[in-house]
Amino acid sequence: MLNNKSILITGGTGSFGKMFIERILNEYDPKKVVIYSRDEFKQDVMYKEFAIKYPNRINKLRFFIGDVRDKERLYRAFKDIDYVIHAAAMKQVPSCEYNPFEAIKTNIHGAQNIVDAAIDRNVKKVVALSTDKAVNPINLYGGTKLVSDKLFISGNAYSGGDGTIFSVVRYGNVAGSRGSVIPFFKSLIEKGEKALPITDFRMTRFWITLDEGVDLVFKALSESRGGETYISKIPSFKITDLAKAMLEDADLREIGIREGEKIDEVMITKDDSRMTYEYDKHYIIYPHFDWWNSKKHMTPGGKLVQEGFEYSSGNNKEWLGIEELREMLKKERLYDYEKYN
Repeated sequence: MLNNKSILITGGTGSFGKMFIERILNEYDPKKVVIYSRDEFKQDVMYKEFAIKYPNRINKLRFFIGDVRDKERLYRAFKDIDYVIHAAAMKQVPSCEYNPFEAIKTNIHGAQNIVDAAIDRNVKKVVALSTDKAVNPINLYGGTKLVSDKLFISGNAYSGGDGTIFSVVRYGNVAGSRGSVIPFFKSLIEKGEKALPITDFRMTRFWITLDEGVDLVFKALSESRGGETYISKIPSFKITDLAKAMLEDADLREIGIREGEKIDEVMITKDDSRMTYEYDKHYIIYPHFDWWNSKKHMTPGGKLVQEGFEYSSGNNKEWLGIEELREMLKKERLYDYEKYN
């Protein structure tokens, strides 16, 4: 699929970008991979790291300094690019709340620039990364990502029948990602803390790893026909169980939910169920527009879910208990339970 192809990833120095590029270099023989981001220091660190890991393939990587807000730079970077993965965004909820104009410029205007540049530069496919926070958003970050998702889906109408194909991949917080609960709990435990703060004892989350997130993007790249939103079937867990999986005798203290935080992660709403199809390992939400045609755009093998179906971490069928969480933490090298218990 990606052999002898040119791929560009915005925000490519992040944790997802690094994993995605490693998988490309390990599994394919691309013509080139362009890392498009605005932090020259992170690009330099990444170049040195990959030069050691992949000395015979480092010549495949191109490092472009640029911002998704800069349409002219995007047009230059997209020249002769086959596939674009859009991972750049302002993601921190407090930062977006305090800097709303900046969040809109990056997450919304940046998305529009990606759509325009991809169409005008004849990019074959664009896959945009979304978030559970875009579903029934209650904070500005979620609101900007909802608009971003809508722009990418509607980009298919602008590109026409034979133009650029746009799709979206949606998942929640990646296990162990920067700023998430696992490294937070770990830092407290390493300091000798016996009390772990829980914002709400009812809170649940989905469990997804970086590899699983990359798998879903590869699926979108290989199968998308225009307008899909892909959601993985993944297990849920209780935050209280995660805390006990990391520190068996932890004193759990409920401190109150934070502004902009939800009890459960929601991936598919009841209103989306009318256009949601279930597949073996994922769901696809299809758009409801005149330009979308089921015979042309629908991936075979799916089954329409029941109307009123909702996919959230609170009503999931698959759950990870304390022991399963310990095994997953060890498997992903995120935490060593035996070291602290």
